[in-house]
Amino acid sequence: MNKQTYDAIVVGSGITGGWAAKTLCEQGLRVLLLERGRNVSHRQDYKNEMKAPWELPFRGKGDKRYLDSYKSVQQHNGHLDEWTQDYWVNDSEHPYQTAGDTAFNWYRGYHLGGRSIMWGRQCYRWSDTDFAANGKDGHGTDWPIRYADVAPWYDEVEAFIGVSGASENLAQLPDGQFQPPMALTPVEQYMREQIAAHYPERCLTIGRTANLTEAKLSEGRVACQRRNICGRGCSFGAYFSTQSSTLPAAMATGRLTLKTDAVVDTVEYDATHKKVTGVNVINRETKKREQYRARMVFLCAGAFNTVALLQRSVSESFPNGLANHSGTLGKYIMDHASTLGVASIMPGFEKHYYYGNRPTGIVIPRFVNLAEQSESYLRGFSYQGGAYRPSWSRGTKQAGLGEAFKQDLRGPGDWKFVLTTFAECLPAERNAITQDWHNKDADGLPQLRIDFAFGENEHKLLRAAKDEAAAMVSKAGGKVLFGSDRPNPGGSAIHEMGGARMGKDKTSSVLNAYNQAHDIDNLFITDGAAMASSACQNPSLTYMALTARAATFAASQLKQNKI
Repeated sequence: MNKQTYDAIVVGSGITGGWAAKTLCEQGLRVLLLERGRNVSHRQDYKNEMKAPWELPFRGKGDKRYLDSYKSVQQHNGHLDEWTQDYWVNDSEHPYQTAGDTAFNWYRGYHLGGRSIMWGRQCYRWSDTDFAANGKDGHGTDWPIRYADVAPWYDEVEAFIGVSGASENLAQLPDGQFQPPMALTPVEQYMREQIAAHYPERCLTIGRTANLTEAKLSEGRVACQRRNICGRGCSFGAYFSTQSSTLPAAMATGRLTLKTDAVVDTVEYDATHKKVTGVNVINRETKKREQYRARMVFLCAGAFNTVALLQRSVSESFPNGLANHSGTLGKYIMDHASTLGVASIMPGFEKHYYYGNRPTGIVIPRFVNLAEQSESYLRGFSYQGGAYRPSWSRGTKQAGLGEAFKQDLRGPGDWKFVLTTFAECLPAERNAITQDWHNKDADGLPQLRIDFAFGENEHKLLRAAKDEAAAMVSKAGGKVLFGSDRPNPGGSAIHEMGGARMGKDKTSSVLNAYNQAHDIDNLFITDGAAMASSACQNPSLTYMALTARAATFAASQLKQNKI
């Protein structure tokens, strides 16, 4: 068995793993970054990036027989198509279980960079409304941090990755270090004005996205080309990914060692010194076992895989999973309750169009239960969406024949305005992941069992969101076509989180205020597993800020021999 020693091991190379590696390396540490999947090199491995539909066998739609056989779950996410299908896991090789009639879509990417290649790039700060919610209404455990603790790290992350957006001076959605915003379409601008006039407490603004509107040439990144094909990988480096941003920075230090095809089986624990000592790895290609040692370990494998790794790392000291003296490991998992709030037609703008394929939409931040509880339900919801005119391809989904039908398709369709709801998911003990020890995946790891269901409060939020979306559209003169208050299956927002939550009390949480395990001071968890609540906005920016903060703290502690 091969044994090598580093200052720090980082497990996982996605959004948080890349940030952990960058920060630790820049703090002077020798770092090993482990990725379970294949290598994907920036630019040279984006094989479908520039291909037109007619250059693909199935014109971008994909082979239904192939998808049903190998992407049975992954095919249901809106980011997968024939250009991107290879980035999403093979479900036949990496199955998981659900409890009873539980529906949960677990969307994953096992390769260098993880989902940082395919993510939606929406970057929203959390506020004290979010960090204080658990302590205020008693659901979950109180966060050990508040906005002021994270704000400087939001600044650092935004400035480095490049986030375009507009400042709006909203307490519930703090402004950040923004590059110039992308433009609203004419209908979106009209809706912004109408919403402000009828609902002064609400704000429609452009989505805050990790797409550059100004080049960062010193980092080899140029401004967004407005292609909106980001999920294929971007040779321009115009959006943030591990490959385009954090990995080059870490490599530039000369202190990073990267190993792909390295499946981390367990984390090693020394009961005498009460420290983790390294990780045990299965080489995905050779199936040989390897061991790597380090003075500390960062787990950034994605929320559920990090929890699974801890659950597999059992010992006499931790028979129910590593760092689990609280008994909360695997519990209180969350995902946003998401659905189509409203689809509508906006008449009167037939002479207007827009330029390019903007890679972001609009957002309407949370506007209920802010300063005080004012509704019959807890917490709140936000919307994302936008206005657009469909092209000729709309003809594939509508009835029609003949010359007149074809002539109509030569021009753009009616203006559509769509709002998708993202509702906060309350942390609930019943929502949990465990190990199916009897069934293994292709790497020889136990399959996960996911037990998850949205509760009564999530359903109330979606009903209210549907009604409010329809009201806003109607006030503006739009024609509501349909909407929904039925949540998509859990996991559909691709915001799965929780399972190793932060908290003030070590008897009810896994991690402290610095993402450090209560039970083991040289073990850190900074991906979505650490989240104690879900808020109702995208969590990735918060993951990155917490990672930068934790890694800076950990490096300082290591240098002082405090861990």
